[in-house]
Amino acid sequence: MTTLSSGFARARRWLRDHPLAFDAALALCVLVSMICGSFADPGGGRGPTFGARTPEPPSVLLMVLAAVALALRRRRPMGVLTVTGALTAAEFVLMDPPAPVVMSTVVALYTVASRTDRPTTWRVGLLTMGALTVVAMAFGSTPWYSQENLGVFAWTGMASAAGDAVRSRRAFVDAIRERAERAERTREEEARRRVAEERLRIARDLHDVVAHHIALVNVQAGVAAHVMDRRPDQAKEALAHVREASRSALNELRVTVGLLRQQGDPEAPTEPAPGLAVLAELLDTFRNAGLPVEVACAAEGTRLPAAVDLAAYRVVQEALTNVRKHAGPGARAEVSVVRVGATVEITVLDDGRGAPARRPASGAASRAEDGRDSGGHGLVGMRERVTALGGALTAGPRYGGGFRVHAILPVEARAGEPEPPGTAGGTGARR
Repeated sequence: MTTLSSGFARARRWLRDHPLAFDAALALCVLVSMICGSFADPGGGRGPTFGARTPEPPSVLLMVLAAVALALRRRRPMGVLTVTGALTAAEFVLMDPPAPVVMSTVVALYTVASRTDRPTTWRVGLLTMGALTVVAMAFGSTPWYSQENLGVFAWTGMASAAGDAVRSRRAFVDAIRERAERAERTREEEARRRVAEERLRIARDLHDVVAHHIALVNVQAGVAAHVMDRRPDQAKEALAHVREASRSALNELRVTVGLLRQQGDPEAPTEPAPGLAVLAELLDTFRNAGLPVEVACAAEGTRLPAAVDLAAYRVVQEALTNVRKHAGPGARAEVSVVRVGATVEITVLDDGRGAPARRPASGAASRAEDGRDSGGHGLVGMRERVTALGGALTAGPRYGGGFRVHAILPVEARAGEPEPPGTAGGTGARR
């Protein structure tokens, strides 16, 4: 059975790849059927009698011409229908009783109906049905109401209906296939978009972690080198801060890089991402690095979505890192996190005048020139984080000196935003 099915499948593929050969085989089958039908006498008392008559040479010629025309039915469907219809009408007019040349017209009409639109099928089908039925009734030797004449009407009508049904089904299958292909393309585009967004998010996390902790390590290492000979106790304390900052950097890098592991990897991180719950620890790292930081108002007890909580933490982290790097010696910072209706507002202020090496010669007060948004990605990364959640961020110099970063985040993250790495719901403490 399997061998037979595979043989049929190969034959169907070959015929589909060679339509002219298929049409020639079909025309031969129609010719054999017409010749066999021409030996039957439809006028017998008990129905058609086979072998009661012999077809005339003109009838055989008309049948052969009609079969030859059918071999071109796909290339010229309307022309083949016209030729076969004319040959059928000639058979009704010239021969008595006529040979079944109308079979070729039925096949040609089916082809037209299956390869054109419905209005054309209706017009051509009704015209063919009416014309051949009228010719058969007017020139036939049987009464106009005989079954032979009604058979012409019925067979041509069924050919039109069958061709239209095949065309409709073919269009339906094509529509389903196109919809499936479009859905597949959309799914692939969505997957590529999500991959790009995830890569950008990982890049932002890596930038925030590296910029913050490496800046603190650099500061503390400089302090240790400066006081190593005169104040070994202070140098030891600075090195302890270096060790703590490097350990924190390694932990956060492990969480971020864990995103690249495959799902189900037992070594994948399970601890939650940082959030406002550990804001005090973040501020202590800056205080230990020599940056005085005050908390004007912290939204204690405020439960935020994981994505919003992480974005708020990263905004404070990056803003304070910029203060430590660019505000200059003696700068002080102030952090405010306030819940306002359906949003949470994060504000980071400083009173720095800019690092001496980065101040412009003209003495301009614009903080954009002290290195905060030149050559780096800090402000760009903050703005991308905030806008990705549907919020807004502004950053710029303050009147009278200093810098201000202000972010407004919706309490509810936008639908479809990916969760940060390792979130376990809420902003719980680290494991």
